[in-house]
Amino acid sequence: MRVAVVGAGSWGTTFASLVASKAPTTLWARRAELAEAIDRTHTNPDYLPGIELDPSLRASADLGEVLRPADVVVMAVPSHGYRAVLEAGAPHVRPETPVVSLTKGIEAGTLLRMTQVTAEVLPGHDRSIIGVVSGPNLAREIALGQPAATVLALGDEPTARELQALFMTPRFRVYTNPDVVGAETAGAAKNVMAIAAGMASGMGFGDNTRATLITRALAEITRLGVAMGGDPRTFSGLAGVGDLIATCSSVESRNHRVGRALGEGRSLEEVVAEMRMVAEGVKSTAGILALAERHGVDMPIARQVGRVLYEGASVREALEALMGRPARSEVELLEARA
Repeated sequence: MRVAVVGAGSWGTTFASLVASKAPTTLWARRAELAEAIDRTHTNPDYLPGIELDPSLRASADLGEVLRPADVVVMAVPSHGYRAVLEAGAPHVRPETPVVSLTKGIEAGTLLRMTQVTAEVLPGHDRSIIGVVSGPNLAREIALGQPAATVLALGDEPTARELQALFMTPRFRVYTNPDVVGAETAGAAKNVMAIAAGMASGMGFGDNTRATLITRALAEITRLGVAMGGDPRTFSGLAGVGDLIATCSSVESRNHRVGRALGEGRSLEEVVAEMRMVAEGVKSTAGILALAERHGVDMPIARQVGRVLYEGASVREALEALMGRPARSEVELLEARA
C-alpha cells in the first residue's frame, strides 16, 4: 500500500514519517527546495528542525507524481489552501482511494469542514472513505517519539480498520470512530478555545482559570457538535476533551501562543506576522461563530475570542464579559442550545 501525504508542515511531516515506517510514503512539499532538503537530509529544516525523519520517507514538489501511485491520500494542508491544492491534485486521485484529512479548520465563506470540501472536489468518491484524523497530536512531541494517541473517524468500517493498522506504530495508538462530523467539529472548535486559554495565560492567570475555561469550552464544543449531528460520546474522547486539554495547555500549540501574546498586550497583526506556520483558530473563529449562529448554539467563549480577534475588544474586556454573564445551572452543560 502506497501513501501520499500532501503538506509538509510540522504535522504533515510527522505523520508522513510515522507512516513511512509501515509503508512506502511520499510527502508533497509546496517548495522544491524543501522537498529536496527532506530527501537529502531526512529532516524538515523549516518545520521540524533537528528531528530525524524515517529514512525511507521520500518528498517531492510534483503533486501529480506524489498522488498518481497512491493507495491512500492524507491531506495536511491548512484550511485556507486545502481546496485549491486538492483541486490541483484531483485528476490524479483514483475514485476508490481513501482520503484522510489532518486539517483542523473550517473553510472561510462556505463554512464547510475539510471532509465536506473533499467530497465537493472529488464528487466521484464514496463519502464513507473520506475521513479525518484528530486528537491530542502536537507534532513535535510525536516526532520525538513520545507516546500519543489519536482518532481516525471514517464511515466505512473495513477501510477504517485497514487504515488504523497502517497508521498505528508502537508509540502512536490509533482508535477508530465512525463519527466524522463530531471529530472534525471538535478539532476545528478547540483551536478557538486554545486562543482563549492562551489569553488567560498571557494575563498571568493560573490552573483554576485554565481548568474552568477548558471545562466550559468543552461544553460549548459539545453543544455545537451535537447540533451539527455529532455523537455526544465523541466529545469525551481523544478528538474532543483530549485534543482540547493538549491544545489549551501546551506552549507547543500555535493557537495557544497567539492567545498568550494577545493576553500580554500585543496586537494580532504583530503576532501573526511573526508566525511561520498557520494558527488555524485565527481564521476558524469566524467560521465557528457562524456555524453556532446557524444552529442556534450559544458559544460565549468563542464569541469573546471573536470580539478580540475581529472587533478590537481588549482581552480584559472579553474576560469581564464572560465573568459577568448571568448565573446558570451546571446541569444545562450538554443541552444542545443551552
